[in-house]
Amino acid sequence: MERSVYHDVMDRHSNPALMDQTKLSARERILRTAHTLFYREGIRSTGVDRIIAEAGVTKVTFYRHYPSKNDLIVAFLDYRHRVWMPWFQDALQRHGNNLLAIAPVLQEWFIDPSFRGCAFINALGEMGGSMPEVVHRVNQHKAELRKVIEGLLPENCDREDWASAVAMAIDGAVVRAEWGEPTEALHGFNHLIEGVCCLKPQT
Repeated sequence: MERSVYHDVMDRHSNPALMDQTKLSARERILRTAHTLFYREGIRSTGVDRIIAEAGVTKVTFYRHYPSKNDLIVAFLDYRHRVWMPWFQDALQRHGNNLLAIAPVLQEWFIDPSFRGCAFINALGEMGGSMPEVVHRVNQHKAELRKVIEGLLPENCDREDWASAVAMAIDGAVVRAEWGEPTEALHGFNHLIEGVCCLKPQT
């Protein structure tokens, strides 16, 4: 079942139960614990004390590696990007590496029990107004996503503009799926992609 690919990738990188704590540095344990909690329960609702307790480190150790929660938030987004983008690109390859591959890739993500939407959209909503670093990381992530999409588009269209449109449709589908309507989200996204695939050559 394709879902297990996403599930296994994320579990390897963030599920404390599957981590060999003896092989991870304290910094890595803190980061992976934060990744799990920030994504699952939200950034603002996850306190430093809980991360310290679940990572099994002392406060001194925590603040040695992350002088503030804001530093950890930025590290979390960088880590999420490093884990999520390779999964996304690999999933595209598994599903055909074209525009029509995006919908089954999204479905693989949406049906996973750990799905809580886009970590970058969520972080922007929670922290964007007070942390310019978050806005910067979100922009970087979305720019790389658009570049990947450009590579799926036919050469006879304005790839940059259409990649932006498709990326926007992905964001919309993710948000609707997070509301609890993944089937409707995928149906609407598929309808748009089918239209894009019918693009005529530019004159």
